[in-house]
Amino acid sequence: MTNLPQGIVVQVASEFSGIEIRPAELTRLVKTVCKRFGLSRATVSIGVVDDARFCELNRRFLNRDSTSDCLSFNLSEQTTPQSPPFYELVVNGQRALEQAKLRDLCPRAELALYVTHGLLHNFGFNDATEKQAEIMHRTEDEILQELGYGLVYNKPVKRVRRGPRRASDTPTSEQ
Repeated sequence: MTNLPQGIVVQVASEFSGIEIRPAELTRLVKTVCKRFGLSRATVSIGVVDDARFCELNRRFLNRDSTSDCLSFNLSEQTTPQSPPFYELVVNGQRALEQAKLRDLCPRAELALYVTHGLLHNFGFNDATEKQAEIMHRTEDEILQELGYGLVYNKPVKRVRRGPRRASDTPTSEQ
């Protein structure tokens, strides 16, 4: 008889050094999401990459020549029937860092959003329509608030403050 992993197994690998990756924090996040949806056994692999590597993977697997926040793969059908579900997530650390600045968040919170988003896709959530996206993003924020991150997806983006324009900044026909 083969020894199968019990519980939720989380593997984390990072090629991106701009955010402090805390495997225990990501493991807690994954376990919380899995528990919420009644999953007691699974293997979840998380790779954190930069924008260039993300674009390369997006092109390779989805034939898209663009960047985004996460790629999620349900590899469960490649395992034996007795094996727990297997999910692979690739999250864009560089994008998380940039978006965190715009939302005035800790970069790890933005990264946690991407991991949650990818898992929800694997659990059947979709964000193709406005209504589906609303449900998915509300669920993400509920999970992230439960874990102490606060609002992440629905946190307002900072506006760049600009001072009032001076008369000398306004072009005239004489210039």
